[in-house]
Amino acid sequence: MSEQTGRRERKKAQTRQALADAALELFLDRGYDQVGVREVADAADVSATTLFKYFPTKESLVFDIDEDVEAALVAAVRDRAPGRPLLPALREHIRHRATTVAAYPHTAAFTRMIEDTPALRDYARRMWLRHETALAQAIADEAGASADDIGCAALARFALEAVSLAHQHPDPPQAVDTIFALLERGWAATYPDA
Repeated sequence: MSEQTGRRERKKAQTRQALADAALELFLDRGYDQVGVREVADAADVSATTLFKYFPTKESLVFDIDEDVEAALVAAVRDRAPGRPLLPALREHIRHRATTVAAYPHTAAFTRMIEDTPALRDYARRMWLRHETALAQAIADEAGASADDIGCAALARFALEAVSLAHQHPDPPQAVDTIFALLERGWAATYPDA
């Protein structure tokens, strides 16, 4: 029975990836607004109904790893090695993310597509706000602060903004290091025991 379940999960993952890949290729080639969800479904060889089982909106096709991004951010804080300070762990994660995303061959075209498409800009903003809330909560938990602590919220926001700032810099890892050096000094002054 578990072999069947494993096969089913692999097939679901393959279908989801095929949809995301087809969408990205079509969107980058022809423009987001010029491609319909039925075309994406056809390119992935599934029905539109199947597409919506995996992606509830057209915008979500563009941000197919949204949940994974958030889980990884929270894990960078919560699952760090015992005794390892919070900010260096978060810096390492953000640095890796900025470097990996910058190396992706379609990064510039992908970013331009989001910036040029109002529906995608709005979706991306809502997505980052969700990430910001989850990250701020994880930071507050680890720092022993209240859930509405403004310092934890600020740190989460600035850490997330570090990714986009790093993309605009010729040396993304150096940009992340510079940003986090500033954040670490402010964090240590405000939360000396965290």
